[in-house]
Amino acid sequence: MGTGHSPAALSALVKQWGREAGFDAVAIAGIELAEEEARLLEWLGRGWHGAMDYMARHGARRARPAELVPGTASVVSVRLDYWPAGARDADEALADAEAGYVSRYALGRDYHKVLRARLQKLADRMVAELGPFTYRAFTDSAPVMEVALAARAGLGWRGKHTLLLSREAGSAYFLGELFVGLDLARDAPASAHCGTCERCIDACPTRAIVAPYQLDARRCISYLTIENPGPIPPEFREAMGNRIYGCDDCQLACPWNKYARVGAAPDFAPRNGLDAAALAGLFAWTEAEFAARLEGSAIRRIGHERWLRNIAVALGNAPSTPAVLAALHARAGHPSPLVREHVAWALARHGGR
Repeated sequence: MGTGHSPAALSALVKQWGREAGFDAVAIAGIELAEEEARLLEWLGRGWHGAMDYMARHGARRARPAELVPGTASVVSVRLDYWPAGARDADEALADAEAGYVSRYALGRDYHKVLRARLQKLADRMVAELGPFTYRAFTDSAPVMEVALAARAGLGWRGKHTLLLSREAGSAYFLGELFVGLDLARDAPASAHCGTCERCIDACPTRAIVAPYQLDARRCISYLTIENPGPIPPEFREAMGNRIYGCDDCQLACPWNKYARVGAAPDFAPRNGLDAAALAGLFAWTEAEFAARLEGSAIRRIGHERWLRNIAVALGNAPSTPAVLAALHARAGHPSPLVREHVAWALARHGGR
């Protein structure tokens, strides 16, 4: 379509409108991802995606924006900082074995909802100013290679832990995309600044980062506690510690995250005291309480059964206090075989008391 603007002028306008829509950074990428496609297919071939069948199902289509959304000519990549204001110190929370550790990104409102609303606001502004055009918004909700696109757009570089890193904001942010049928001027990719540092690799509790830039998701605590539908392999349970939803260790170890920014959006502030909640209390939530308390939270999508599974492991790693033992015994006869097995493992860790 004709907009009356040059690609460079149009790109500048889109970036301005994106910032006005509430994003912390906006950049433009093209749609060529041939190198990334080859790496994706190699990763899938190794089976490192585990039970995330949707990744294999979409295959190379993830690396071909114009096949995913016909007519796509450019990708608008956006960043939204999330580090939660007022949250308990992450290292302190990890060291408290009787409290559950929830990944910092999930302490507040579901980021999908926040990003989707802002991306729609940006798209609406673009349509109002430029007229109708083909577009589709993505918020980690479809087969999109968002880190690769953000790196191509210059928002950062892929770190050795496979997450995007920025000199201005570390890795504590969400990414989103607008696939658009507009010819926008592309931004230059950012140069990498990891150097010889491998702190993220050394910090991973389960050695999921098997080599620089190579992640075996089947070993990753984020995968095990969120995406994995079945039992948590016993060999990883002790290493999970008190992590009950996700894991931040590779990010916490990264020197660039000294620049992580507190999210301006109040949506990401902790809810339900999840930055410092006692495991025994969380384990006592009924299914109805779980659904009600986590309304609007990303955590709710794992369901009550996986929630109890994860907490049972953390209780097995907790000190043998009366509260911990009472919590486990109260769920020893749970209807779910998955929950019962993890509770039995946890009680065995406490000597069967």
